[in-house]
Amino acid sequence: MGFELLVARRYLTAKRKQAFISVITFISILGVTIGVMALVIALSLITGFQEDVQSKILGATSHLMISDLSGEGLKDYRILAQEIKKFPEVESVTPVVYNTVLMTGSGRSTGALLKGIDISEEMKVANWLSKLPSGTLPSAEHQEEILLGKDLAASLGVSVGEVVTVLVPSGRLTPVGVLPRSRTFKICGLFSSGLYEFDSTTAIISMSLAQKVFNLGDRISYLQVRIKDIFAAEKVAEKIQQLGHPGVYATTWMELNRSLFSALRLEKTLLFLTISLIVLVAALNIIAGLVLMVMEKTRDIGILMAMGATSRNIKKIFLFQGAIIGVIGTMVGLGLGLLWCWLANTFKLIKVPVDIYQISYVPFHPKILDLALIVLVTLGITFISTIFPSRRAAKIDPVMALKYE
Repeated sequence: MGFELLVARRYLTAKRKQAFISVITFISILGVTIGVMALVIALSLITGFQEDVQSKILGATSHLMISDLSGEGLKDYRILAQEIKKFPEVESVTPVVYNTVLMTGSGRSTGALLKGIDISEEMKVANWLSKLPSGTLPSAEHQEEILLGKDLAASLGVSVGEVVTVLVPSGRLTPVGVLPRSRTFKICGLFSSGLYEFDSTTAIISMSLAQKVFNLGDRISYLQVRIKDIFAAEKVAEKIQQLGHPGVYATTWMELNRSLFSALRLEKTLLFLTISLIVLVAALNIIAGLVLMVMEKTRDIGILMAMGATSRNIKKIFLFQGAIIGVIGTMVGLGLGLLWCWLANTFKLIKVPVDIYQISYVPFHPKILDLALIVLVTLGITFISTIFPSRRAAKIDPVMALKYE
């Protein structure tokens, strides 16, 4: 251990005469600790919220939607699906039929999205389909079966085994005008994707049955494409457009949810900048503490320089003091922040309204890159704060320092 570090440590653990310096040192460490802890918690909160909502949205919907500009539905979708599956980035391509309907059950009615899917294919990529809260999936033998979101079933007041009536907007012509067509389905099961907006509005039937209900023939509403890297969605969309199918366009998950995730990214940046002010305040305490330390240790500095210590040695002593304060505060703050995140996730401490935020509690997901950024910024600020006091100490004239002592 160099003598500069040894002296710096002894100065930070002041005795009775320098008790005031010890208090300032403690306050400086506490300020850095609180700043780092706040940064860890805030960034983990925003990251956790973003990742949780993102995973739920993408778990219930597709990464890309391949639709038809005419609005009549995709005709030769099988050929297009085979071409898309050849892309190395693509994980799965499944057809979907959907439309808005009016659903009635147990005397209650609500608007819903009736979605027809290839259930066997969808189960390969949608984990929530294999973990139904109750009931079973629609079977091919019983065509008139329907799968309801658990929140939709609750709003209708129905459960597994009961029936619901579905009114389809594309009606039939009668002597009294166009009347909506109705269809009765038996509820075979309830699903929960974890996304409240999806679970409260969606009902699922087999794709072939949906084509009959909506009179689409062999057409579908869109192809949903899932890819290995969700952030390559725009690149895959461009490749699909280059296939040359007329009237076909691709919409990415980022386009559908751009405002939400842009707001979350902006909030994360603003939180980081705002809470960093706590670290800046702590840095001012470090400057004040070191300046007082220089004034208190003027005689000691003069003696060290008279014994052969150079200005560089004196400067390093006070740089080490600031570094010790910064490292201790950063490590303690990091530990306390991570401990809070673990406690909050384990015991689900912060509950939120699921119908507003799509999640039942606030998750905290600390990321390695975020933690590294917090450590670098904090240590950088604390190091910069030591430059002025250390330079001032290095400029002390040993003759003047000892003359009046």
